[in-house]
Amino acid sequence: MTTDPGDPATDARGGFGQAPVIRRRSLHEEVVTRLRDMIIEEDLRPGQRLPERELCEHFGISRTPLREAIKVLASEGLVELPPNRGATVTKLSPEDMQGMLQVIGVLEMLAGELACAVATDEEIREVVALHYEMMAQYAKRDRLAYFKLNQSIHAAIVRIAHNPTLSHAHTALSARMRQIRYYGNRYPDRWQVAVTEHEGFIAALQARNGAELGRGLRGHMESTWTAIQHHLARDAAAESRATSG
Repeated sequence: MTTDPGDPATDARGGFGQAPVIRRRSLHEEVVTRLRDMIIEEDLRPGQRLPERELCEHFGISRTPLREAIKVLASEGLVELPPNRGATVTKLSPEDMQGMLQVIGVLEMLAGELACAVATDEEIREVVALHYEMMAQYAKRDRLAYFKLNQSIHAAIVRIAHNPTLSHAHTALSARMRQIRYYGNRYPDRWQVAVTEHEGFIAALQARNGAELGRGLRGHMESTWTAIQHHLARDAAAESRATSG
């Protein structure tokens, strides 16, 4: 069923809960953002085939903008497009996760060292402002809003390192890692640890202590991997109990 996104009375949203129908302005960006959020929050789970008809009804759009959005997410590594088969949400192995976290940890360590040396005072203040916004979302326990600001902070530190090659490599890898980093903070105990680590980043950046910031950023990726291993074990145990029960 295809609905008219310009009709305020339209109420065809499929089985994904209540959400306002997408309007025609910024349609492409809106579909990409909403579909990406559904993947990150695991409304669409790793390995799941994307149900195009249901998603079109959920968003109130035709298949053309949906398929264009899927292509964007495939370029980011969040979706796979196997030949002659429907699109599926990318499912990363633990080895994939660990390898990506190791590489991005090294990239962000370098970014932290460079940023402390070359960033302007105004650029540092902008990163600090993002941190305060993120902490406000943490206080409200708005996990998705917190996560987006969290990612903005990491990207901003890389940006103010003023190294285009580093920025390009980081951007490409970060797009594929959204699921991993969101998953890493899914439990309250890890979320609190991540917040504490971020407070350390900001203090080091304000002090222009590149060595400390670099170590902190790399250590953050290492602790994220430790948390993911713990979560994977929890999930496997829960699945085993459900199957045996």
